[in-house]
Amino acid sequence: MQDKDRSDTYREGSITLGGAVAMGTGVMIGAGIFALTGQIAQLAGPLFPLAFIAGAIVTGFSAYSYIRMSNKWPSSGGIAMILQKCYGPGAVAAGAALLMALSMVIAESLVARTFATYVLRPFDITGGPLVPTLAVGVIVFAFLVNIAGNRSVGVFSLIMAAIKIGGIGLFGIAAIWSSGFQFSSATSDTQSYGVMGFIASVAFAILAFKGFTTITNSGSEITDPNRNVGRAIVISIAICVAVYLLVAFGVGSSLTIDEIVAARDYSLAEAAEPSLGQTGFFLTVILAAVATASGVLASVFAVSRMLAMLTDMKMVPHSHFGMPGPIQRHMLVYTIVIASTLAVFFDLGRIASLGAFFYLVMDMAVHWGVFRYRREEVGASGCVLLLALAFDSVVLAAFTAMKLRSDPLIVLYAVGGITAVFIFERIYLSRWLAPQQAAHDH
Repeated sequence: MQDKDRSDTYREGSITLGGAVAMGTGVMIGAGIFALTGQIAQLAGPLFPLAFIAGAIVTGFSAYSYIRMSNKWPSSGGIAMILQKCYGPGAVAAGAALLMALSMVIAESLVARTFATYVLRPFDITGGPLVPTLAVGVIVFAFLVNIAGNRSVGVFSLIMAAIKIGGIGLFGIAAIWSSGFQFSSATSDTQSYGVMGFIASVAFAILAFKGFTTITNSGSEITDPNRNVGRAIVISIAICVAVYLLVAFGVGSSLTIDEIVAARDYSLAEAAEPSLGQTGFFLTVILAAVATASGVLASVFAVSRMLAMLTDMKMVPHSHFGMPGPIQRHMLVYTIVIASTLAVFFDLGRIASLGAFFYLVMDMAVHWGVFRYRREEVGASGCVLLLALAFDSVVLAAFTAMKLRSDPLIVLYAVGGITAVFIFERIYLSRWLAPQQAAHDH
């Protein structure tokens, strides 16, 4: 039954190296530039471009675990596979994988709301029912493209990625050029959180780079996965570092930190107008729409497959609710419903913080699991794994401290949500660990 469920949606070799890179950059650039720039600037102040560099360094260490495991066992729903092979089919692996899935759904909602905000910006509409309506619309669009099949996702993502990377790169260059290479935000008089604020901002920067996991989650569907999964991750991160820095300095050359924070939902459009004029403003809005739409598309593609694999692995319960078709399509429906609900009813600035908590905890579970159970088998360096774990720990501690100061409720929500996920999985699976069973291949 499992093979039948997966036969029309999981096709080995259906995603090329270019398509995998497009999916990874699609998620990262959609979230990192358009949805998180203002929040990073609010915590890091004038040093916010450096937060992207720090986030890339931490992400590089984190990616090491995923690349080593994916090279050994390329698999659709790769993060679930990694956790299961480390901890076995118990509550630890299932809970951490579910946290990853939830963080991805949260990212979909955040980016969908950002899409709506940019599209409505030329009409001076910043609230009201049109924002959630458009957000739900782009989520439904991503669903329709996904059910058309993997080839449609790969081709569509590749085209949109090429358009937005080129366009956003030109925006950054033009904005810096028109400002005479002056970084105006460096002279603004703003509140500074010092080193703690900067480290805390790296949590959002890491969230901006976490789209590389999209590639891991489609491992067995990528051509020559043992070679191309790692290559696609490295290429995606490198492209995004270049794009993020161009845009960060472009925005910083046009706006002060106060202006960036005030316009954090549409900071690129705000930065384009003084430096590039009305035409630049409208072009930036179009680029934002393309980037965020492709980000939602790639994220929906990845999270539905990870949830489908968790179901196949009997790590989460599943009900068809009378729906025909394969499990993966059911997971697409569930993902769309949850993401749409969040986009309509929740404060996505706060939910972005919740996503950061969920992702960092999951990431730490991956590093510890690979270090404890699989590092010799996959040829991983224990030193690199422990450094990745330490970086995540420091960032999580600083982020928690900052949120306890500015928004203590979100810390309580995060702790409550994480606890609830693991308790739910413990009740469902009746065990925490089963590492000796992790050798089963999926």
